[in-house]
Parts: sequence; structure tokens; C-alpha cells
Amino acid sequence: MSSAGIQVLPSGAGYGFVIGIGGFFAVLMLGITYLQNRYTTYSTAQSEEFNTASRSVKPGLIAAGIVSSWTWSSTLLTSSTFAYSYGICGPMWYGAMGTFQILLFALIAIKIKANTPGAHTFPEIVLARHGRACHLTYLFNGIATNMLVGACLVLGGSSVVGALTGMNVYAACYLIPLVVAAYVIVGGLRSTFIADYTHTVILFVAIFVFGFTMYAKSPIVGSPSQLYDLLLEASTKMPIADNYDGSYLTFKSVNGLVFAIDLLVAGFSTVWLDQAYWQRAIASRPETSVKAYLFGGIAWYGIPFSFATIMGLGCAALTASPEFPTYPSPLTAAQNGAGLSSPATAIALLGKGGAGLMLLLLFMAVTSSTSAELIAVSSLLTFDVYKTYIRPKATSNELVRISHLGIIIYALGLASFCAILNAVNVNLTWLLTVLGVIVGGASIPNGLILLWPRMSTSAAILAPWMGLCFGMIAWFVTTSKRSGVISVTTTGDAINAVAGNIASWAGGALVAVVVTYIAPHKFTSDDPVFVARVNKINGVSDTPPNEKETALSAGGDIETALGHASSTEKPPISSPADSNTLYGDQPSSSEPAKVVPTGNHVVDFLEAKHIEPMDPVLVKRGTRLAVGFNVAFLCIAIILVPFTLFGSDYIFSRSFFTGWCVVSFMWCWVSMIICVIWPVWESRKALYMITKGLLGDMAGKGHAT
Repeated sequence: MSSAGIQVLPSGAGYGFVIGIGGFFAVLMLGITYLQNRYTTYSTAQSEEFNTASRSVKPGLIAAGIVSSWTWSSTLLTSSTFAYSYGICGPMWYGAMGTFQILLFALIAIKIKANTPGAHTFPEIVLARHGRACHLTYLFNGIATNMLVGACLVLGGSSVVGALTGMNVYAACYLIPLVVAAYVIVGGLRSTFIADYTHTVILFVAIFVFGFTMYAKSPIVGSPSQLYDLLLEASTKMPIADNYDGSYLTFKSVNGLVFAIDLLVAGFSTVWLDQAYWQRAIASRPETSVKAYLFGGIAWYGIPFSFATIMGLGCAALTASPEFPTYPSPLTAAQNGAGLSSPATAIALLGKGGAGLMLLLLFMAVTSSTSAELIAVSSLLTFDVYKTYIRPKATSNELVRISHLGIIIYALGLASFCAILNAVNVNLTWLLTVLGVIVGGASIPNGLILLWPRMSTSAAILAPWMGLCFGMIAWFVTTSKRSGVISVTTTGDAINAVAGNIASWAGGALVAVVVTYIAPHKFTSDDPVFVARVNKINGVSDTPPNEKETALSAGGDIETALGHASSTEKPPISSPADSNTLYGDQPSSSEPAKVVPTGNHVVDFLEAKHIEPMDPVLVKRGTRLAVGFNVAFLCIAIILVPFTLFGSDYIFSRSFFTGWCVVSFMWCWVSMIICVIWPVWESRKALYMITKGLLGDMAGKGHAT
């Protein structure tokens, strides 16, 4: 990929951003983790806190985390690329298809709390229902998804950093994940939520700067009306093939619709098979998990919708401007495929300052999402590899050490994978286009395991592999017949890829249903160790309740349950019964698994107790809310609005386009309120507690534990 005309900053700026800002966040997380451990009831010394944030994160911070982790570099780069490539339909298709996955996941979140409240990862749920062979199948697909998602993040970010600064792309591929790993190791899952929040604040500041510049301050554009005129001119000078009348201002784009289908399948794969999303559902407060995902979906929609409208369409509008970095030529296909349309717009609007802001924005997006992937893969390696197959009786502190090791292993593996992809000229757009072919076959079956009680074990095992086979065959045959040759370029063609995406996704779903009816047998086991662990995952207590023990209901509040338990009598944390309930092992007189007390009552309580399923009344209410919201969004945002515009051959008028820009920008403000203001408000008591303790220490009064 050539960066001619794009590089406007020295290579030192690239290294400064990656190492300097990454180092700053590592120090920041050290400080925040210290404050959390000292002044709140949560400690990262235990696996329950490190890997699940003690299942106590409030909905505002969960929503901010969802937005941040789903705002990849591709959200900013690829959404703009498709706006530049397919016109005004690109931002809405990108926002609608991605949001639909988040909203659908609200159903998964409620089922986790209702049926498997003690799970740490989604392969654990598979293990509990269908045994080890099925567990290994979905563990493979989960890690494969995390590798592909991580590659989308790091490869896209590295390419743009290299293009804007001249920094060595291979160095960026290694430095970005390793720098992020530093602060994730320090703070665990809760640190990723806090980092997500910090990154999200910077994200919105940058979007607002670009938005106000484009719509109000720029001498080149300065208003939606002027942007409309420039897009009319661009439609004449460089019309879009297969768009109605070659216009940037129409929804009737055949390739845009094909891209939307690719994105839909990729979205199912990257959400339903990405442990990072399951981790957030597990970490959320049970009574508000559905609310967090619904608000998270609403908030995320505003980011690609507003950003790509500004930066993607802005790239087409500004191509004829002398300030455009490749003037008088448009971006090359390679530059566009690498996601350089939005950086080019930033340079045209604000010069070197725009390049620096874009670099900061992308670095925030990459590091935030990568941090979620790091902790997700470390959880898979900890609970689904080490605890399941290597050391079932591992103590909590041992699991934290394995989590740290897992983060390092994934960071190095991801960096090497991205370096290989860069060497063979695989770019961000190619990855996102074909991702569903590779792992799409497992996405629907994975959801059905939790949502459809009838799902058989044979169907759960066969569906992902059959879907993969269907997808690969359709992908390669279509590419060979349409393009004549199979190469990186031809396999990344949107129409070639959509055949493989649909075949993989639909094939996996079809096999799951058909085989379930043909072979309905489900896995069962009499192994007491396995049964004990399944009971822990499903929230079934191995010991009869008594008046001195209080189980935590997944529909209740941790602090409330803890307080009730404390008001009677605190059972010994290290008792064999409690430790065996936690780790899924039967009592052993020779080697009992112990839970080491931490002084952190909330984490110790979670470590020692089973977590009961959510109240069925709350489950029914949450399911009804999630289903209703999904149906409404599907009907309005995916069917009614886009297909009405697609079928009408409508080219936006000046007033309609102005209203479109206003709505998209206002939606971004709503997203900011959900992700920036709401988490501060709901955490005001914790912030007060930390501030009070800190001021007490500064005054020499000490901190009362």
C-alpha cells in the first residue's frame, strides 16, 4: 500500500503515540487499580474480580464498554470506506447491521443470567450442556474469532499509523497489543471497562471536532448545504458504479446492499462468537444486563452513522480540493481498501492537526477494543484450557496468574498473525469482508445452544464444521467462476465473499436444526466432578441451604446478598464444601481446593458461593423487552427505511440531506450522554467513596477497612 501524500507526520510521532500514550494508560490503570483495591470492596487479586469484575458492573459502564469494544478501527475506517465507495447508504447500513447484533445479544445476556449464572465463558456453557467434544469445537471457533477480530483491530490501526507517520508497520503490529497488554494485566476486566470509558470520552471529543469543522467551521465545506453541492460535483466527476445515476446521494446501491449482507454475517460471527461480548454480559448486574445491551446498541449506532457521514462522504466531497492529500488524484484502490478515506478527510480539514487527532482517535479505538480481546482470550485459556484440561483444582490466585500468562500469549500470537497478514497484503477490508466465511457457521448454533433447549449434541458438534465447509466451497467456486483466478484480491471481492458468507452462516444454522430432529440425543454424564462443575455453571447448589447460608440470586444485588449473609454468620471461606462448589470438584481429603480470603467481602462471597438463576419473573420481563426492541429495530432500521429508499430510486434533495446530517450528528450526542454522562452519574457513590478515602489518607487519618 502506498502512503504517498498521506504521510504528514514524522515517524517519531507514530512511536510516540503507540509507546507514549500506551504507557500513559498503563500508569493510569496502575493508579486506578490501586484506588479500587484500597478504597472499594473489589480487589483484582481474585479470579472472580479479574475475569468477571465480580459480576457487579452497572449498566451505564457496560453500555460504554459495549460501545468502546464494538468501536473498532474498522468502525471508523471501514464505515468511512464504504461511505466513500457506495455513498450515503454506507453509514446507515454499517450502523444498522452492527447495532442489530448488539440488540440481539440482549437475549443472550438474559439467558446467561437465567440459565447459566455461574459461567465465566461461553465454551463453559457448551461444556455444561454438550460435553468435551462440543466444548473443544466452540473453544476453537471462539479463539479463531478473537484472532480475526484482533487482526481487524491491530492490522487496521497499524496500517493507518504507518501511512500517516511512516512508522514501520511491523513494529506497530507488535507494539500495539503488547502496550495494551501491560495495563490489562494490571487491572483485569474492570480495568478494561475503565479504559473503555476513558477512550470513549476521547472518541466523542474527536468526532465532535470533526463534525463541527465539517458542518460549521471549514472554509471548504462549512455547512451541510455546501457538502451537498460538493457531493453532486463528485457524482459527476467520479460516479459510483452500480449506484443509481452514479450518485453519492442515493440508497440504490447494489454493491452497498451486498456489503450490508456481508456485514450482517460478519456481525453475527464477531458478536455471538466473541468472548468479549459474553464477558460483558457475565460482568453486568443481572437486573440491568438487558438494559445495558439495549442502550449500548442505541449508543453505538450513532458512531458509524455520524462519523462515516462526516468523514466518508467528506472524502468524496474534498477530493477536488487542493488541501486533499492526494490532490488532484483520488485515493487509490489500495489506499481506500486500507481504510485511509477518513484520515485523508482529516488532513484536508485540519492539516497536520487533523492527522494527529485522527491518529489519537484510532489509537483509542484500537487499544480499547484490543484490551477487551486480550482479557477475553485470557479467560478462554484460563477456564476452558487450564482449568478444564490441565488443573481442575486450581486455586483462584493460580487462575489469575494463568490469566496474566494468557494475555501475554495472545498479545504475541496476535502481533505475529498481523505481521504475516501484512506481509501477504491482506488488509482490513478483506478481513472484515470474509470473516463470516471462516467462523460464520458456528455463530447461530452457538446462540441456539443457549436459546433453544432442544438443540442436540450431534447438531451442536456438526453444524460449525459443515457450515465452514459450505462457506469455503461457495466462496472459492464463486471466486473462480466470476473472477477466473483465486487470489487475495479476487477472494476479497464483496460479491464473491457474500456467497461464502451466506453459505457458511445459513449452512451452520440449517444443519443445527435438521440434525437436531434427526439425532435428538443430548450429552449426559455421571462423572461427579463434571456434574459438580455443571451445577456451579448452572447455579445449582451442591449443598443443601440452611439458615446460615445465603446464595446470591442472579436477579438480585451482590451487596444486598452479601449484607444478608453477613447479618447471620459468615461461613469459613476455605471450607472444603465451599471451595468444591466454586471449582466444580468433589470433596477430597487429600487435596481440597481452597479459596484464599482476600479481605474483599464481595469477591470472597462470589468465590465461595453458587449464584442462583435469575428470578423467572424478571427473565420474562427482560425477554419481552429485548424481543420487542429487536423486532422494532429490524422493521424500522433494517427493512422499512433503507429498502423504501432503495426501491424508490430517490436521490436526496438538499433539504432531505441537511436533515439527514442533523439527525446523524444529534444521534452522536445521544450516544455521548449514554456513554459519558450516565456512567458517572450511576457511579457517583463509588466515586464519593474513593474521593473520601483519598482525602482521608492525605489528611493523615488513614483508610478504614
